[in-house]
Amino acid sequence: MAQHINLTPPPIDDDDIYRAMQDIQGYVDISPADFREIFSFAYRHAVERLLAARRAAEIMHSPVHCLKASMDLKDAAAFLASHHISGAPVVDEDNRVVGVVSEKDFLRRMGLEAPASFMEIISRCLNQRGCIAVNLRNHRVDEIMSAPAITAAATLCSHEIAAIFAEKNINRLPIVDEQRRPLGIVSRTDLVNAFCSCLYPQRRSNGHIL
Repeated sequence: MAQHINLTPPPIDDDDIYRAMQDIQGYVDISPADFREIFSFAYRHAVERLLAARRAAEIMHSPVHCLKASMDLKDAAAFLASHHISGAPVVDEDNRVVGVVSEKDFLRRMGLEAPASFMEIISRCLNQRGCIAVNLRNHRVDEIMSAPAITAAATLCSHEIAAIFAEKNINRLPIVDEQRRPLGIVSRTDLVNAFCSCLYPQRRSNGHIL
């Protein structure tokens, strides 16, 4: 699944290059254009190396909030709202991940396609003289979940996770063990934070960006 991520280095001008070359002791037989090209490739390889060293186990949230496949959608919505999350893995009676439920799944069942704004939902409710979420009553999580779930092992590296997000167009990736039992979850925000920690490690303290 590994693929290159577009890692564009910060823009540098000729003055930056000349000053950098002056910092190197002795004679440097290289043109500014060559220097810029070498810097660009070196920057990309350095960040890819750092990202490859960050595994899912290091950046995932754990423990992860999970929904039961048999849970009523009313209870599932309340559960997600109470934890301030927009989606979660779905587990069966043996605690194995069998799917994922997110706002997209709720919206789809309500006849709306993501991304749908809150005002679009209000507009639909007012025009139909009723709440379009009523159709969700007396239904279960396993009726609307996205399945089978896209999952990954805890050993997967950051740039492989980024490739999965891009290829599958998902916002969260459950991390599971060999029995598909949940270990944690990686979101796009977790991935961005991991990327930023590689670029600006000096700005992080105790896991928080300063």
